[in-house]
Order: sequence, then C-alpha cells, then structure tokens
Amino acid sequence: MCENHSMIFSFFRRRRRRALLALPFPEEWVPWLLELPFYQGLDDGERERLHGILRVIIAEKEWEGCAGFEITDEVKVVIAAQAALLVLSIEHDYFRRVKTILVYPSAYDTGRPRGQGGIIVEEGAGTHLGEAWYRGPVILSWDSVRYGAEDPRDAHNLVLHEFAHKLDMMDGTIDGTPPLTDKKAYREWARVMTEEYETLRGKAKKGKRSVLDRYGATNEAEFFAVAVETFFEKPLQMEKRHLELYELLREYFKQDPAQRLRRAAAEDANDV
Repeated sequence: MCENHSMIFSFFRRRRRRALLALPFPEEWVPWLLELPFYQGLDDGERERLHGILRVIIAEKEWEGCAGFEITDEVKVVIAAQAALLVLSIEHDYFRRVKTILVYPSAYDTGRPRGQGGIIVEEGAGTHLGEAWYRGPVILSWDSVRYGAEDPRDAHNLVLHEFAHKLDMMDGTIDGTPPLTDKKAYREWARVMTEEYETLRGKAKKGKRSVLDRYGATNEAEFFAVAVETFFEKPLQMEKRHLELYELLREYFKQDPAQRLRRAAAEDANDV
C-alpha cells in the first residue's frame, strides 16, 4: 500500500513538473540572474537547464522569512539559481528532501546548541550564517547569500556551502562523501579527499594559507562543502594547486568551471 501511494505521488509530481516546465520562463526573473556572475559564464544549454531546475526548486519548496524578513521573487530566484548550479549536470531530484528554506535578513541566533542534527556555518560566538539539517530545512542569512553571490572569486558562497551539505546527506550520512557510482569511485574519492583534508588540517594548525578556506579543516563534511565552494569560485587556483581534487569534483559535478573562465577570457579578448 505504501509503495503504491509512493508511485502515485511520484506520478503526480512528475506531471506537475512537466506542466510547470512547459510554461514560458518568467522574463522578470532574468535581470536577477544576469546579476549573478556565474550565470554569465554559462552557455545557452546550461542556462536553459538551470532555468528548469530553479523553477522546480522555487515551486516545490516552502519559503519562509524569519525575523521579519520578506520572501520576494528575487530572494527565491537568487537562492534557487545557486542551488541549481550544483545539480546542473548530475542526476538529481531537485533536492527533494529539502522541504523548507528559511531566510533571515542577516546573521542570527536561534538559541539552539550545536550538534543537534544540523551543520552550521557560524559568524561568531552564538551567531549563525546558515545551517543544513539532515531531516529538516536549509537556513540562510540573506546578507551572506547576496555577498557570496556578488563576489564570485572569494570562495565563500553560503548557498553552495549549505546545499553541498545536502548532497552529502543524500546517502544517510554526513561524512563528506555524497552518493557515488561504484566502488572504484568511492576508493578514489576516499584517497583524494583524505589526503587533501589532512593537508589542509596540517596547514591550518601551522597557520599556513591555502586556496581552501581553513574552515574546511573542521571535519570531513565541512571539507567537502568548502571544496565545493572553491571548485566553483576559485577553479583556476584549485586546478593549479590541487589538481587531483579539482579533477575529482569535475568528474562528480560533470562541470568544468576553470574551462568556463578560460572560455570567457578568450571571448573577452576577441571582443577587444
């Protein structure tokens, strides 16, 4: 009976999605997308896929403003577009386990202690920038969302970070390893990620700088989220200094952000 209910629900969900995607893309959303630097680097096919993914994310999630924050279409588009980037070229179900996205105007204090099922990005003692809960919502501070979206080269992007945690959680564990294709992929993932994580931990202890933010030395889950931010926002630096890590993430995401930057630079040079 439960299986039948699940199949029926999936049927109606797929039908709703097809109906949604058959509608024209809202033209009023385009200016907000054009303000996102990463969007400008996508080709036409990638933009079309991103449009479809973000529309489903917007339609299927419950959006709630916290501490008086108003959820507008701009808020939804900016957040959903960045989340959609992560699953642009991989098999996905629109972050189906994320039922709710909560948005605060800025850094916030929930009064909850750490370690109760959430992965938290902290600003300082008692204040949070974002959270990803295993059996719960994604929580974001709008100030941090905007800052991360507008600066595409600092490797600090709250939306990418929190939704990377959601990819990690898809297999039921929070360990820095999302679901992979086969045993060989898991072995290679474990080798490269472990080596890179330990290297970052060592640099963090000695106060040495790295392309990867030292927050990634917190644990394996945070390392994966930080690596994802770096992959999309500092791809050329990662490719140069952490080639195996870059290639691992390129294979996982089926995207090549470094090549996008090189292509954009070549196009700019031709326009001069």
